[in-house]
Amino acid sequence: MDNALAIKMIPVGYMFKKVARHPDWIVTDNIVDMYSVGGCVSENFADYIQFWKHNGYWLFNSPAVMKEIAAEKNIDLSGMTLFYYECYEYEFDLPDQSSVSAAGQWSKFACDSSFLTYVEVPGVKRLAGYDVTEFVCRNSPECSLIGCVPEISMHISGINSHGLFDSFQAAKAALESGIFHRHEPGPYRILAVYLVDCNPFGKFD
Repeated sequence: MDNALAIKMIPVGYMFKKVARHPDWIVTDNIVDMYSVGGCVSENFADYIQFWKHNGYWLFNSPAVMKEIAAEKNIDLSGMTLFYYECYEYEFDLPDQSSVSAAGQWSKFACDSSFLTYVEVPGVKRLAGYDVTEFVCRNSPECSLIGCVPEISMHISGINSHGLFDSFQAAKAALESGIFHRHEPGPYRILAVYLVDCNPFGKFD
């Protein structure tokens, strides 16, 4: 079990997503579906940035904000899954893409202060695992490389049926190994992925 005293996770927001089943290009048999933070495999509920209602982590402070957008834009949220995310307080990067043997560096990052950021932490949440997500532009989540790069899921351990790492330590070890950097540039962040009920302050169905 992760040591909560040693690992500081920051509440960063919510997202409704259309969860994708096992992609054809992933040959790992144990992955059933993808709970990836990035929208390239399991799509976000909308191309949401154009509405400018996200927070400083480029996610949403509460599910209610997304529900308002969906009502205004006639977006059907039925069949979508509501996720809540927390992020490790440091992001990781290596000096350049060709230098995989060089020592990587963990450094602090900040949210975008031009957006209101007040994440409503759910009273009930269920941890599904940890994702490693690319943040080259340092705003919205980009690629979750476990789902985008077949070689990664084939050559690292500790990945569960939702295409996430079972533990924070497994995600951190994979990042520091340089395997992500060999395919896509950083920086990268580790996010805890939680399932929440559509009413996050109620109970699971």
